[in-house]
Amino acid sequence: MVYPGATHTRFEHSLGVMHVASRMFDSIVSDEKNQKVLKDTYSLEGKGLETVRQTIRLAALLHDIGHGPFSHGGEDLFPVNPAGKNPGSGNRYKHEDYSVALIRGPLRKIIEGNQYNQSNLRITADDIADLIEGRPGGLEHIFFWRTLISSQLDADRADYLLRDSHHIGVKYGIFDLERLLGTMTLGEDPETKDIVIGIHEDGWHNAEALIIARYQFFSQVAYHHVRRAYDIMLKQALLTTVGEYPSPGSGDSLSDYVKLDDPRIWTRILDSEDPSCKALLERKHLKSVYQIEDMNRIPDCGEVDQTLQTLTGAGIQHYVDDRENEWYKFQGDVGMSDQIWIIANNKSAVPLSQYSKVIDSLKPSRQIRIYVDYHNEKRAKDLIGGSCP
Repeated sequence: MVYPGATHTRFEHSLGVMHVASRMFDSIVSDEKNQKVLKDTYSLEGKGLETVRQTIRLAALLHDIGHGPFSHGGEDLFPVNPAGKNPGSGNRYKHEDYSVALIRGPLRKIIEGNQYNQSNLRITADDIADLIEGRPGGLEHIFFWRTLISSQLDADRADYLLRDSHHIGVKYGIFDLERLLGTMTLGEDPETKDIVIGIHEDGWHNAEALIIARYQFFSQVAYHHVRRAYDIMLKQALLTTVGEYPSPGSGDSLSDYVKLDDPRIWTRILDSEDPSCKALLERKHLKSVYQIEDMNRIPDCGEVDQTLQTLTGAGIQHYVDDRENEWYKFQGDVGMSDQIWIIANNKSAVPLSQYSKVIDSLKPSRQIRIYVDYHNEKRAKDLIGGSCP
């Protein structure tokens, strides 16, 4: 709707993630010093390395298989997860929950029944699901490899930044992948003494460039005001035509979920008489009438609330797009460091933020936009103009 070249699919992205993860793995294990670390610490060599490599490849290939129609655009349709991290908080399932349910369910027979796998590698569906989900399970000895699947240095990010930038036709999101691959190595967490994956200190500028590329891509492309408008419209159309996705809990509901693919839902949107669907099809997108781009400066006059009250009082339907973005994680979910590691010659790992002043100063930002239907744009702007002294 916004970038005509953006016709690439999640399927080709998944193939790309598998390819990049494979190259990351191969680059690390090709180094003789890393080979010695893997052998001495985990007894990993030969067939063991082949098994780890294939487990990573399968996890990378299947990491997004649980996405619903139109990907992130419909994530608000996921049902509430009663067994989430904070039961009763209303947290919804995520696409990763569907990914692991599909791997442990209908894909198990395909994975574990593969003749080569049965005779040689013996990779289980649970191994792949645990790596995606972030559960060590039976993979304690190789769990550090999860960095390639889910981290600030993962193959997913490396692929989608370059792939999206290429198809969309912008220069945001570009970084030197070849240099990044050439500097990936193993190091030692200075506190836990665990093996970690990071970037050799000779290439720390490229690690910095990866984070900056993501910041530029999201701020200039993913959060473009018209693209975000279509996200809101798509959500409304999905709520009208689907309502809520089946849960990943049972075989029947999972089967129903798989049937909700893009073509089937697009057909429902085409056949719908709902105004939200018609506006989407006719490209009559929502209009942004108010925005604050940097919420490090929070208005102290109740400007946002006043604007919403004005629109409500005038009977103008409106939609709030409120996003807070953390461009670089300094801490993980449990208070542990989630930074990109920079590995010195002595194999000691140091957080990227200690090398990069840019990363150290890259603080979270918040963006608020208020949208109205296209035919209410002028009236809304006239009403809310200059509402805060």
